[in-house]
Amino acid sequence: MGKYSIKEVEHLSGIKAHTLRMWEQRYGIVQPKRTGTNIRYYDDADLRRLMNIALLTKHGMRISKVAKMSDEELQKAVLQLEAQNSGQEETIDALALAMLELDEYRFEKVLSTAIVKYGFDKTFLEIVHPFMKRVGLLWQTSAICPAHEHFISCLIRQKLIVAIDAQAINPRSDKARFLLFLPEGEWHELTLLFSHYLIKKQGFPVLYLGQSVPMNDAVEAYRQWQPEYLLTVITTHPPIKEMQAFLYELSETFSKSKMLITGHNVVGQGWDMPDNLHLLNKIEDLVYFLESIA
Repeated sequence: MGKYSIKEVEHLSGIKAHTLRMWEQRYGIVQPKRTGTNIRYYDDADLRRLMNIALLTKHGMRISKVAKMSDEELQKAVLQLEAQNSGQEETIDALALAMLELDEYRFEKVLSTAIVKYGFDKTFLEIVHPFMKRVGLLWQTSAICPAHEHFISCLIRQKLIVAIDAQAINPRSDKARFLLFLPEGEWHELTLLFSHYLIKKQGFPVLYLGQSVPMNDAVEAYRQWQPEYLLTVITTHPPIKEMQAFLYELSETFSKSKMLITGHNVVGQGWDMPDNLHLLNKIEDLVYFLESIA
């Protein structure tokens, strides 16, 4: 059974801590528990109820009405809301709730409905990518466990692989070549996979090496493939203290090509970027870049 502080509940549900306390006192929406040292916490059932309440109130239902609903009534109302596939923020909230409940069917239904409504590209740019940022924040603050992240990452990864496989390959393409890989020790692959999809969709030949690639292997693939562009994503590895030296190493190792680079450990960090490294501050920057060289 999970134990969540009021701050973690705030991150997960979007209900501000002071609002939550007021709703508890005025409407009795949940009854937080206490540890042996009198520290308040919420369990899994509390969290699910609060996330359902948050979804409904965000969509305009009055808290005085929602607070009177049983858990079953809340669940039914939320499912009706999801069936309407309201705005993108509500869709992100619905994905988060499905993740917490480890509900594959619900996660799949919400995501597939969004793809039908918005299209694959827009869904991943404006829903899945912001959702994964929220997941990363929750994981870093221990509001969710690694199992939750692995669960939804695998489901999203499956969607991306199917989409990549559906893109045609032109063996005689004269477009610029791309080499994609993650540095050794880096396993967060979803942004790289989506980049693979975007690049392949534009008709560029792509060599995809995947996760945790030793530098020697990347160099050998680079020697044989001779790409004009490389792309990597650095979320956790190398660590911050090694990052500047690693950027210089990338620049020197792949000096004859331009390298596109993004990820938590490089974006907004103020690193010195050699001339042949190009920082992507957000995934939309890759879309613009591809359009500029297409």
